[in-house]
Amino acid sequence: MKRTYSGGCHCGAVRYEVEADLSQGTVRCNCSICSKGRAWLAAVSPADFRLAQGEENLSSYQFGAHQIRHLFCKICGVKSFARGGMPDGNQFIAIMVGCLDNVPDAELAQLPIIYVDGRNDNFQSPPAETRHL
Repeated sequence: MKRTYSGGCHCGAVRYEVEADLSQGTVRCNCSICSKGRAWLAAVSPADFRLAQGEENLSSYQFGAHQIRHLFCKICGVKSFARGGMPDGNQFIAIMVGCLDNVPDAELAQLPIIYVDGRNDNFQSPPAETRHL
């Protein structure tokens, strides 16, 4: 069931609200940026996301196929969400689960995780090793 979450960066300059059902699965990826940033993601539709403040404090980074705009706060450097598009044209927002406010540790521990092999552009299958993700 969808629930309203608030979230944002470390310093509070970037804030958002999102409607998400985290029980439907979260994502850990082994691509270079997700591995280095220890990303834990949840994808939502743009209609379920509202940037409350901080557009002017966001900077963007893209690499590879440039399908995802990795957005981070210019002040504290934290990436709290990203905007992306699939090859079929569908858009999504990738929320950083660790940037959501007031989610109890016990709830986080119960969330299902889907592992994807972004390192090899194979987002339909998990990588051979996932324990480090």
